[in-house]
Amino acid sequence: MSAPPSPAAVTGDGPLRRRVVVRGVVQGVGFRPYVYGLATELALVGHVTNTPEGVVAEVEGSGAAVARFCERLAVQAPPLAVVESVHHQEVPLTGGEAFTILASRTGGPARTLVSPDTATCADCLAELADPADRRHRHPFVNCTHCGPRFTIVTGVPYDRVHTTMAGFPMCADCAREYGDPADRRFHAQPVACPACGPRLRLIAPGASGDPVAGARALLTRGAILAVKGLGGYHLACDATNETAVALLRRRKARGDKPFAVMARGTAEVEHLVRLGPEERRLLEGGVRPVVLLRRRPDPARETGDPRPADAVAPGSPDLGVMLPYTPVHHLLLGLPGDPDGPRLLVMTSGNVSGEPIVTDDTEALERLAHLADAWLTHDRPIQVPCDDSVVRVCDGETLVIRRSRGYAPLPVALPLPVRPALAVGGDLKNAFCLGAGRRAWLSAHIGDLDDLRTQGVFEGAVGQLESITGVRPELLAADRHPGYRSTGWAARNAGARAVTRVQHHHAHVASAMAEHGLDGTRPVIGVAFDGTGHGDDGAVWGGEFLLADYDGFTRFGHLAYVPLPGGDAAVRRPYRMALSHLRAAGLDRSADLPCTAACPPGELGVLERQLERGLHCVPTSSMGRLFDAVSSLAGVCHLAGYEAQAAVELEAAALRAPAGDTTAYAFALRAPQEGGRGAVRADPAPVLAAVVRDLRAGHTSATVAARFHRGVTALVRRMCALARERHGLGTVALTGGVFANTLLSTACAAALREDGFTVLRHRLVPPGDGGLALGQLMVAARTTHTD
Repeated sequence: MSAPPSPAAVTGDGPLRRRVVVRGVVQGVGFRPYVYGLATELALVGHVTNTPEGVVAEVEGSGAAVARFCERLAVQAPPLAVVESVHHQEVPLTGGEAFTILASRTGGPARTLVSPDTATCADCLAELADPADRRHRHPFVNCTHCGPRFTIVTGVPYDRVHTTMAGFPMCADCAREYGDPADRRFHAQPVACPACGPRLRLIAPGASGDPVAGARALLTRGAILAVKGLGGYHLACDATNETAVALLRRRKARGDKPFAVMARGTAEVEHLVRLGPEERRLLEGGVRPVVLLRRRPDPARETGDPRPADAVAPGSPDLGVMLPYTPVHHLLLGLPGDPDGPRLLVMTSGNVSGEPIVTDDTEALERLAHLADAWLTHDRPIQVPCDDSVVRVCDGETLVIRRSRGYAPLPVALPLPVRPALAVGGDLKNAFCLGAGRRAWLSAHIGDLDDLRTQGVFEGAVGQLESITGVRPELLAADRHPGYRSTGWAARNAGARAVTRVQHHHAHVASAMAEHGLDGTRPVIGVAFDGTGHGDDGAVWGGEFLLADYDGFTRFGHLAYVPLPGGDAAVRRPYRMALSHLRAAGLDRSADLPCTAACPPGELGVLERQLERGLHCVPTSSMGRLFDAVSSLAGVCHLAGYEAQAAVELEAAALRAPAGDTTAYAFALRAPQEGGRGAVRADPAPVLAAVVRDLRAGHTSATVAARFHRGVTALVRRMCALARERHGLGTVALTGGVFANTLLSTACAAALREDGFTVLRHRLVPPGDGGLALGQLMVAARTTHTD
């Protein structure tokens, strides 16, 4: 936040008037009534208003009072406000009798920030449960301190007319609260009550009476319910009902991908998972993301404790948990005195896997007809699709896996200014990024761009974020992959604007550098581990050690290439990668190995001929695919029904390993080719050989998994030490989707710090492709960058 002039500069004996401009998240969060109260307390006259550039106030009074106003303005701001800058200047005296709040002004560039959606606050929850309150059991209770924001915004400044609440005229009681600066609902744009607000409706055979009571009864009987939320529809069912969960999984074509569960409070899950202080803060705070929590290996069984069905998260070491963040959620889980109902609910995105979340009511009845038995819906439109955010805690710090509701559209501060630009991200877990000056706005999670509907959501979200940020991109940044749909969209929509293509793993490293505030004057060692990224040599990269800054990178080292047989087929069938790695290592694929047994006999012959002839076998250095290979070779996972399933289950196996074993598999380091000018190659052949020996010696898959994780950690340590020895670099960025694995991330960070390195890990944006666009932006759009 930029500092205002010192108090001495605004203090004097005579009267003084100053114009104050406050930028940041200062609209829709109670900032104007706060300014009104502060000015009135100090006996100042003047006015305050919302404008596209922020909150603008003029205050007049004694020099000492004006000085105190300026000193306290940012320090005592409302809880949801984020004050980024305060600028003020002296203006001529105009006099006045009072301090007033003026109607918002429109016109001019948008420089203020829209608040993310926020969980229902304690005051509103008290009203929800109070039979004497006029908002008792009102499914849309909210105030200045909570409720929908980003998902209902249609324009700026943030006023009711620029939200999807514009179609709901306020009743006299709500209008009185809305217009009273002393009321908690003063200019709370979504303000509503049972008399004038949105209406909840249950669509089900024979539905009548209270929609929530009907919905709870359906859930109790094992039904699957489509529930309209803040940023889209959820599909909900009783998480303790094995039949209902299995049915939802089949209908949604979910494979084995874990579901998240919603619980009334931490007491409902603390017997199932490990809860530290940071996990509790995330669960109970205003964002309310899905928090991935480590499952207890043998949870205590107390009478009456709710236990999720086995089909909720099969094979996962974690359970995704969130607490209610809307009044409807609280009502569905039951208020004090309500009849018994489900205590844990599966809450998953309302869509078929691979498609965007459903937001439109008519579309929900059509697209979710084969998924849901009933619909709990309402008539407040959703302007911006917004999935639940997903986070976890790694070494006491938040690691964002999916940045969406509750975080978007808050900007990330940049270490260097950028030209107005749009970075379109990648094709998986897409999120794009708008940047200008020292701010970058990442979109909410868009999803995988394979689906045509998702591509439409992407285009709509670009226009919406441009409209509320005021950024008009002068250039575009995209991945170098020639087949990426995001890159194709950038080329088609660039017009006369330049499109800069940024190498995938360079963007990952730049993303980590940017969120840690590095200005790029000194390169870092970037350890970029993921599943797939287009390499400059046409291979599929993913096990990379880069020496990188924003201007470029050198490929210092990488995993040795192995064939990727059949492309996506190898991703879905990890046994293919295991057999490919065995062949590359010169090891026999004997029938006693789990990966060989998992491969259908007919396919095995075809695969061997494919590898012999190199047909559809692009070389890959992917660490993600090596995790797949070891997972199948160890007998952990042979078929992947969702991205990274084999790696997730390998991590789970490693966590079950007996204590005391410190063995680590060792990679072989091969000297650079091309007369010493090439990259160091980390050959996994010795690792594969050691895995085979251990399996034949009777070691468990858990022991193999743990030794493999330690081996990868040792590789990172050796390669970074070698890079420092040769190039004198002391900072390492751990990035890419593989580092969502906290077992690996923790071990690598600890080892590197022990060796004296500064370690950068992601905190604000995902380590995977959801954070890619931030790095693209920094590489392509810095104002100091020359093409």
